[in-house]
Amino acid sequence: MKKILSMALCGVFFLTSLAGCVGVGGSGGTINPGSSPSPDPSPSPDPSPSNDPSRSPQPAAPIPDTIQATITMEDGGEIIVELYPKIAPQSVYNFVDLARQGFYNGLKFHRIISGFMIQGGCPNGDGGGNPGYGIFGEFQKNGFTNSLKHTRGVLSMARGGDPAYNSAGCQFFIVHEDSSHLNGGYAAFGKVISGIEVVDRIAETPTNGSNGSVAKADMPVIASITIDDDVELPEPDKYPR
Repeated sequence: MKKILSMALCGVFFLTSLAGCVGVGGSGGTINPGSSPSPDPSPSPDPSPSNDPSRSPQPAAPIPDTIQATITMEDGGEIIVELYPKIAPQSVYNFVDLARQGFYNGLKFHRIISGFMIQGGCPNGDGGGNPGYGIFGEFQKNGFTNSLKHTRGVLSMARGGDPAYNSAGCQFFIVHEDSSHLNGGYAAFGKVISGIEVVDRIAETPTNGSNGSVAKADMPVIASITIDDDVELPEPDKYPR
């Protein structure tokens, strides 16, 4: 009897000792009897875009010094121009944006003064139209330094009279002969690099009076303005009208 009791006590002592070895994990967690603890998983890389090159935002392409555009007239004449986004960024962004939308297709040169300039891009065909907004006037009177002078062949933005400095929208003009009195008061943003003879031909269009108004039947028609360089540009900042 004493032998049996002694064996029973030994069995209880053994089970108690075994429970003390496996009941609590070293890290404070419970390990199930009969299973071995799983190793801690390796730390996963942070899946956020900043640590994943394939998801990181790519830097914007640098804006070039020049952008080429072609003004094609309905009669087949072409005026190739160079735009200068580093000189007048808002004017260039706006012109490129409108051209890519096809805004200028079918519009006309409605005001022509030989020896001065040819003006076009008005959706109404009379100088009173706009795209529904204005852009910042990039010229000295408006506190902006613009180094491009109004010499023969230069493109510039037409606008309302002073002090409507931010009223330019879609109408532009090409200088026929040097016009230094425009410097500092209008946003020059490009220049003709080929086809100045087409500008000369347009400048000879018959007009009504000294203001350069042209009869609708005589207005030279812009078939299209295309941007020849595949470059991504910001949208222009737009002022409500």
